[in-house]
Amino acid sequence: MNGLHLTADLSGCTLSALLLDEHELASRTRAAAEAAGLSVVGEQWHRFPDALDGQPGGVTGMLLLAESHAALHTWPEIASVTLDVYVCNYGGDNSVKAEAMMAALIEMFSPAQALRQRLGRGRLGEDAVA
Repeated sequence: MNGLHLTADLSGCTLSALLLDEHELASRTRAAAEAAGLSVVGEQWHRFPDALDGQPGGVTGMLLLAESHAALHTWPEIASVTLDVYVCNYGGDNSVKAEAMMAALIEMFSPAQALRQRLGRGRLGEDAVA
């Protein structure tokens, strides 16, 4: 079993209303997963309350995928988002699907900057170190 873990840190996101709307984020994130060919088996979304100084609360959310998971967290006060897409490749290589989902999520937020990272995961049983 092995997998691919993609992350992206987005800043300068121009769609500020989207950073506050957990229902729209959930819908668009599900659509991105399904369009990439990934299987949503569960999800959880939460909008944080506004701060005492009036700053809007962000959203955190997660899709549970048959292939693993996708998660995001928004910081509307600084127009930023962090994204996380992880797929295991048990029974087939899902890397292209993970890349497609990540690309769709990044495009969804229209960031000025996107710092992307890619990590190979899960070489379990193959020279594993305790």
